[in-house]
Amino acid sequence: MDFEKNHFFKVRTLPCNLKVYFPLVKLSKIHYNVKMHEYQIEGGFPIKGKISAAGNKNAALPCIAATLLTAEKITLRNIPEIEDVAVMFEILRALGAEVKKVEKHVWEVTAQKIDSSEIPAELSKKIRASILFAGALIARTGKALMMPPGGDVIGRRRLDTHFLALTELGARVDIDSRFEFSANKLVGEDIFLDETSVTATENALMAAVLAQGRTTITNAASEPHVQDLCKMLNAMGAKITGTGSNILYIDGVKKLHGCDFTIGPDYMEIGSFIGLAAATKGSITIENVNPADMRPLRIAFGKLGIRWNINGNSLEVASPQEMRVNSDLGGMIPKIDDSPWPGFPPDLTSIMTVLATQVEGTVLIFEKMFESRMFFVDKLISMGARITLCDPHRAVVSGPCVLHGEKLVSPDVRAGMAMVIAAMVAHGESRISNVYQIERGYESLIPRLKALGAHIECVEI
Repeated sequence: MDFEKNHFFKVRTLPCNLKVYFPLVKLSKIHYNVKMHEYQIEGGFPIKGKISAAGNKNAALPCIAATLLTAEKITLRNIPEIEDVAVMFEILRALGAEVKKVEKHVWEVTAQKIDSSEIPAELSKKIRASILFAGALIARTGKALMMPPGGDVIGRRRLDTHFLALTELGARVDIDSRFEFSANKLVGEDIFLDETSVTATENALMAAVLAQGRTTITNAASEPHVQDLCKMLNAMGAKITGTGSNILYIDGVKKLHGCDFTIGPDYMEIGSFIGLAAATKGSITIENVNPADMRPLRIAFGKLGIRWNINGNSLEVASPQEMRVNSDLGGMIPKIDDSPWPGFPPDLTSIMTVLATQVEGTVLIFEKMFESRMFFVDKLISMGARITLCDPHRAVVSGPCVLHGEKLVSPDVRAGMAMVIAAMVAHGESRISNVYQIERGYESLIPRLKALGAHIECVEI
């Protein structure tokens, strides 16, 4: 095999006798045309006002990939205008689909003719979600070729479950310096996922809807964005039952048709703005909220003394909040930990870590899924936070702490937003670089924050 210089791999044989070469170290750096600016933030100003939640990024990405499953027109609404979405549409165009922006947040995709089953390398490496095209391309064209996906560096993000699920359905996977999937025919199967992977569940769904016979996916992910994909596929003529549970049943159909589908609200963004309002001792009203999505968040925020009211699809965080850790029975230190839905989402542990620095008391933040996500806390410590990093997954936070301005670098989408919140709480000025990472997940962040009273500016580097 001819690997690029400085790439090191190990061989692993999966149960399906598939030999896979996994990178032992992070692949060499990839340079993109990113926006060269940073955020300049003057802290100490509470936010106040009203915003509307953007569409769920993690629902938009698989739904965009699913447009390849039909030759008919798909209309997608409430699509957030962020970098990851732009890259997904670029991939669609590269594959031959017609992509048209109808108006803000509304797109039309017609994949009547697919010219290629190969995702351009520079696009595949830009985002983690490029792997979502595997299931759709195999189902539609019988093959898919791509480089290993990019994305946030938050620890090991295994792809084993994707390969196992797709090979169970009849696909063949050849992994050398790139991923090559092929299938003469996909046949329904009883699949047990070895982990509750969101994207692997989504890939399996997109392959199974056009497979012959029934597919059962057990230990499936059930997050709101997975539910959105199920709803969209059913609107296209798929036969999926069990949506919202961890067992999905898919009866394959011969053909799917077009549809008009609206993406649900982004509860990750909503949780971020709740944390921002509470940390700055401000208030906010967030519209376009799905109350059912907020139930796991209510429990975790409640442990830090944060409450909100929901009226219809409007959520209000009032000021002042209790801002005090609610101990477990017996006065024990409480734990905020993540788990698959309907547990607390791992993407919000970074936000909770910053919020905990402004709350009276001590709490354990336990991020189980990614072993590098908590490493951003060293920047919070440099700002004055009292945090003990116990290991790659656990941090003990004691508050309240007076934070001061600092020069920061955003390592990923959620930690980057957490740094924005920390900077808005801190005394003095902070500068955050590598903000491209933040803007991959938050639409029009600067103007929306400024409308809420934040003292934040984009500064050209």
